[in-house]
Amino acid sequence: MIKILKNIAMVAAVTLFSLQPLHAAEKLFLYSWFDYIPQETLDRFTAETGIEVVLDTYDSNEAMLAALKGGTYGSYDLAVPSDYMVEILVEEGMLGTFKSSELKNFGNIEAEWIDVPFDKGRKYSIPFQWGTTSFSVNRDVYKGNISTTDILFNPPAELSGKINMFDSQSEVMLVASLHLDIPQCTTDRAQLKQLNNLLLGSKKHWASFNNDGARGVLASGDALVSQMYDGISATVRDEDETNVEYAFPKQGYGYWMDNIVLFKNAPNRANALKFMDFLLNAENIAEITNYTRYQASIKDVAPLLDEELRTQPESNPPAGIKAVFTEACDEKTQEAYDKIWVNLKK
Repeated sequence: MIKILKNIAMVAAVTLFSLQPLHAAEKLFLYSWFDYIPQETLDRFTAETGIEVVLDTYDSNEAMLAALKGGTYGSYDLAVPSDYMVEILVEEGMLGTFKSSELKNFGNIEAEWIDVPFDKGRKYSIPFQWGTTSFSVNRDVYKGNISTTDILFNPPAELSGKINMFDSQSEVMLVASLHLDIPQCTTDRAQLKQLNNLLLGSKKHWASFNNDGARGVLASGDALVSQMYDGISATVRDEDETNVEYAFPKQGYGYWMDNIVLFKNAPNRANALKFMDFLLNAENIAEITNYTRYQASIKDVAPLLDEELRTQPESNPPAGIKAVFTEACDEKTQEAYDKIWVNLKK
């Protein structure tokens, strides 16, 4: 069974925006990733329903879970966890279920995204956005081959000391495991030692650990390389007018899906279901997808997406390179990974 460690609070630095919001009948309390839903979308939902959305944000799945376990559970109606974190929240007993009949737009979900490994039949979640995690490189500075994770772990001299890694245990561990070609949740002591040595040895090349500031440090030139989500990399390239290229390394890259989940003790369950149904409408999710530059999983959304989004290089990886979801490790295995992560962050 998937369980989260007792010391989960150690894996993420958490900024709590509101520990105990004041709930009202016509409010909805949403806990989501930073810079993920345009205000225009939230305003239109309010105009259509009279329900005000109160939004707090986090910058990693681990930070969200640490906040919930640290005292905010019970404050929110909905959250936006990634695939593996849905499993963990279910195992923690935090999520409520819903019937597909409670969402009139449930049938709009594309069939391939209903029986997903982390929520068979969609009893706890609905799909929101999906994409990839890799890294982006400033091509004005470095013109060599970037199709390798050596860029992060054994970089050329011109990039050393100018690399930003995500402040996210799961995403750093995933790319390190791909680099070493070892299982994500290995129990082999030699492989765990190899993983630990790789991370500690590579730290000298890294300038920072930052998720929500990754766009800024890459656009400003403070970092020449950064772990990056495909949509944010496209935004840096286009809106920030920075000559970055998103890499698809031969060792592989991360694949993710974010989902909307309903908390078991949601104080405004009816309002939460209305918002979930709102997000299953093609026009509404298309507005969000055009903003985030990721991908949706709703029928009939494709014609509503910007042509630039459909053709952007970040969304069109070359064939033959593996993409993998992050795995949720069992408790004993996770303890070893947490020790490595805490040691790395000292």
